[in-house]
Amino acid sequence: MPQRLVITGRSQEPRARFTEELRHLRSERGLSLRDLAKEVGWDSSQFSKLESGQTLGGPEVVQALDQFYGTPGLLVTLWELAVADPTQFREQYRRYMVLESEAISLWHYAVSAPPGLLQTAGYAREALAAGGLKGSELDQQVEARVGRRMLLEGDDAPPFRVILSEAVLRTPLRDTKAWREQMEYLAEASQRPNITLHVLPFSAGPHGLMNTAVKFLRLLDGRTVAYTENDVRGELIEENNEVEHLQRTYDAVRDLSLYPAESQTFILRMLEEPCESST
Repeated sequence: MPQRLVITGRSQEPRARFTEELRHLRSERGLSLRDLAKEVGWDSSQFSKLESGQTLGGPEVVQALDQFYGTPGLLVTLWELAVADPTQFREQYRRYMVLESEAISLWHYAVSAPPGLLQTAGYAREALAAGGLKGSELDQQVEARVGRRMLLEGDDAPPFRVILSEAVLRTPLRDTKAWREQMEYLAEASQRPNITLHVLPFSAGPHGLMNTAVKFLRLLDGRTVAYTENDVRGELIEENNEVEHLQRTYDAVRDLSLYPAESQTFILRMLEEPCESST
């Protein structure tokens, strides 16, 4: 008779399962957080935050733990699942996030902020804090947003075309260092083979997307869906006629934009401009 499978009873939610596994492995070794810090070489407060779910940390610390516990790849895999888990996003975005992870190509138009897929941690933190988030919820949402960048990395990353209104580049953060890092990241990302970046200059004048950020996802089944958002709400659009109308508007805006090489030059030129110190 085949041996009965043992059910662990641990959480099936990726973030919770990751933290449970960390606590379980440390408990099996009979280590305190301070002992673990001495063995692995990271601060004990970092491990405390990881095990309590306050943070997911980065791949370096997770890889170090995998090596220490002799679980090659296990913790990194659980970490990747936790970072990519759409349930960590607010309800209104979850359906879109699931589709985004399955998309074979993406197009965005950004009105006043870099798209989440291209935001640095510094930008995401200041922007989310301005929206009222704070404490552990802020930390979690920053990690969730920055984790989305993994979608555009690697050899099999989908093609991504983004149009940035000049307003995106003219609305700096209070933290000038974080703002420069964001601008440098945009310049670097624009050079990747799977990313096509356009800047829509103010001189282009009025257009059909002046007040609406829009995202398009091309899915495996051949469908294209759109997601529009403004300061008040976001809406997932799957009806073909509406999506097609938005795509025509997007194409018209792209025709008004700078070519990719001109756009990269535009960003690099802005990086050379003097910036006031943060207060």
